Amino acid sequence: MSTTHHPRSGRLRAWMLEGLSDMGKGRPSVPKPDAAEHQGQPWYRVMCLTGVDYFSTLGYQPGIAALAAGLLSPVATIVLVVVTLAGALPVYRRVAEESPHGEGSIAMLSRLLSFWKGKLFVLTLLGFAATDFLITITLSAADASTHLVENPHLESALHDKQVLITMILIALLGAVFLKGFLEAIGVAAALVGVYLALNVVVVITGLWHVVTAGHVVTDWTAALTQEHGNVFVMIGVALVVFPKLALGLSGFETGVAVMPHVKGGPEDTEAAPAGRVRDTKKLLTTAALIMSVFLICTSFITTVLIPQDEFEAGGKANGRALAYLAHEYLGNAFGTVYDASTILILWFAGASAMAGLLNLMPRYLPKYGMAPHWARAVRPMVIVFTLVAFLVTWLFDANVDAQGGAYATGVLVLICSAAIAVTIAARKAGQRGWTVGFGVIAAVFLYTTVVNIIERPDGVKIGACFIAGIILISLLSRLGRAFELRVTHVELDDMAERFIRDVCKRTPRFIANEPDNRDADEYRAKKDQIRADNDISGTEDFIFVEVTITDPSEFEAGLTVRGEVLHDRFRVLTVEASSVSNGLAALLLHTRDLTGVTPHIYFEWTEGNPLANFLRFFLFGQGEIAPVTREVLREAEPDRERRPHVHVG
Repeated sequence: MSTTHHPRSGRLRAWMLEGLSDMGKGRPSVPKPDAAEHQGQPWYRVMCLTGVDYFSTLGYQPGIAALAAGLLSPVATIVLVVVTLAGALPVYRRVAEESPHGEGSIAMLSRLLSFWKGKLFVLTLLGFAATDFLITITLSAADASTHLVENPHLESALHDKQVLITMILIALLGAVFLKGFLEAIGVAAALVGVYLALNVVVVITGLWHVVTAGHVVTDWTAALTQEHGNVFVMIGVALVVFPKLALGLSGFETGVAVMPHVKGGPEDTEAAPAGRVRDTKKLLTTAALIMSVFLICTSFITTVLIPQDEFEAGGKANGRALAYLAHEYLGNAFGTVYDASTILILWFAGASAMAGLLNLMPRYLPKYGMAPHWARAVRPMVIVFTLVAFLVTWLFDANVDAQGGAYATGVLVLICSAAIAVTIAARKAGQRGWTVGFGVIAAVFLYTTVVNIIERPDGVKIGACFIAGIILISLLSRLGRAFELRVTHVELDDMAERFIRDVCKRTPRFIANEPDNRDADEYRAKKDQIRADNDISGTEDFIFVEVTITDPSEFEAGLTVRGEVLHDRFRVLTVEASSVSNGLAALLLHTRDLTGVTPHIYFEWTEGNPLANFLRFFLFGQGEIAPVTREVLREAEPDRERRPHVHVG
């Protein structure tokens, strides 16, 4: 009795590529471990996924504010909250309306540009998105390891192992996503709930000590007045230092990126998911309000209760101001619990970033032909992003401050692009008031971005490395996939289908023709030339095929075929495709599959240098048509007996 043997490598490959979408579906498929995930998750659970990034900044935001603004930290934080609620929140609520499938501002702006300039623009924004999301993973893991190694009970044992601990945390994060996305959302909900509850305890305790020790407020206000003079000077200085607090704006882009996982309503359709948009707005608003309350309260209590020198490098509150208060006022037992919760949520803050990467990159790069087809599957991409995060951690030695500039730059560039995108959308919709409002918001974020870049140019340098890497890898990938059949579907009108079924009753013969005047003499001369070059009798029947290039920068596209009779005798199929060779190859294969008869196609050689013709094909979809068509057919159909015949004369 024989048994079928399934190699281990085959099972591993099937597991890795689980959820791989078919080419041309338009959106990447995500593995669905069970029916609950397929149906989506309630918005408040998905909020916890984006919240592990957004809320976890409480681990270091009060300390950053204290270092940047000193005694003005609460005032500068209020400016941040105003910008959040009056600027970032309305912008991303509009983004959610305009891109309900999670494409974000990148898709909104890409619609304004076509051809290669649109692709390069998208790749540039993807570079900044990769900077934001990947640095979120590495910075959060590094800050989690900082909390771990600086815990009073563990400092002596772990003080020199921060890089190793950071890489272990990143590897564990990748393992969660390899297991399944539903698990990631469940873990996020638990972590956020515990972390926010512990922060409520710390905030209430801090406010109680402020109230019972009233002198700390008077001491603070006196020092503030002595240092800055009057309220107007304070506000002016707070506006100047505000860009340094920009990390507190993280979370909005990921909030939109994870939209596809929001359950929405029963009336939702793929084309119009109104319930998902509505619930995503709830998600964004609730997260912003919760964070705003915490930011104001924590910046106030840390400023008035913690000596300023403790915020400096080497101080006990450096990068862990709330943890300092937890240990100081609630004891080391509670402080250790708080440290553990902070470490866990900082570690898992990378989950929302990973979710954003898994939503954005497979959505664009494979569609542009700028990534392998397996990049549509989640698990291989998780491994790729995890390895890149290892490299970034090693290069930056798991240093939180060294990565802060790149993080802020990525966050601000994406928010800036979102503000510009919604301004343009409002203008196109004829909404003058919203256009002016969004325009002002865009100007504020543009100012913030420019100031941040001037003060911390390392962020742009790191972002440029990501952009250069993405563009280089993308172009090499597209070059490697140049001869891949990339037509997603073929649509024949009634006349075209009638032509094909009729000619396939005999030997189906097509002539590839580059249209010129399209007069009778052109078609007659072309047919006579093909007969003479290939020694075909005058009784054979032909159909002319003419390809019109749509957007040659598109990698995957559908094929539209229309039939017409010209000059009462010449049957012509007009084809719209992103590449002449791909369009012809797809038509031939579709004809074979439709009729069961293998067709023939006839070309004449293209004049010119072969290398130049290949570059014309790569960039503009034209060039050396005959050999490229044959190569596309060879890759698409390995069986020579079933492969359409290509003749060149």
